[in-house]
Amino acid sequence: MNIAVTGGSGRLGRVVIETLLTQGHTLLNIDRTPPPEDLFAGRALRFAKADLTDLAALKSLLRESEAVIHLAAYPGPGDHLPGEVYLNNTTASYNLLQAAASLGIRRICLASSVNALGGIASRAGRFDYFPVDEAHPTYNEDDYSLSKWVMEQQASSFARRFPQAAICSLRLHALPDTPPERQALLESAEAPAARGLWGFTLISEAARAFDLALQAGFSGHEVFFITARSTTSAIPSLELAHHAYPDVPIRGNLSGHASFFNCSKAARLLGWVHADVYSI
Repeated sequence: MNIAVTGGSGRLGRVVIETLLTQGHTLLNIDRTPPPEDLFAGRALRFAKADLTDLAALKSLLRESEAVIHLAAYPGPGDHLPGEVYLNNTTASYNLLQAAASLGIRRICLASSVNALGGIASRAGRFDYFPVDEAHPTYNEDDYSLSKWVMEQQASSFARRFPQAAICSLRLHALPDTPPERQALLESAEAPAARGLWGFTLISEAARAFDLALQAGFSGHEVFFITARSTTSAIPSLELAHHAYPDVPIRGNLSGHASFFNCSKAARLLGWVHADVYSI
């Protein structure tokens, strides 16, 4: 399959490209920055320098593609001027969807974030129930989280107009190379780990999810949590929940060190389950 990957020179992009190349796909990396020299030399990979805010240029580059994986974005709120992250991320994702739809590209995968609900950059975690699933409402309050939620709404809009397309938004988390060292701290809802619900996604497992999403049989737009099955904490999940979020109801399994994110939809529709990294 001819697949375009935006942001393929980035940290996640390089792992996604390597994963797809091993599956025999032909790839186009679209980025403002070339990949590291010779990283994919001699393999079925081309590079095109482009700014995704230029819709005409993007559409021209995608003409031969059968599928698109969209990774290009500011990966967090960072130290940017107000509106900079939001405008860049939402414009890039809109242009990608518009270009793909106009060319009849039916398979589109978008890198979203668990922060589409609000979280890491919020003043405190706010959740209606645990474990959270894709039906949970958003309480985002920062440019980055808002941009990811808006990107998902854009995808739903395009899917309504082009129902033959299969668009997915993968909600990723943290993306370490190796499992984080477990911590034994009881923290309030204002602490970073608690705002992120003690979660993570190994970068290799995120790349595998994109590969599987391109093969899935659904149509329309679907959102998926893509996170590890266990927390980064050495403290049992129920104890964490009762300490940091004593008023949040428990609606599913939080036994042992089970994740606060429900990824059963990804297992059902994509066949994706995060590899075991700790004992649950």
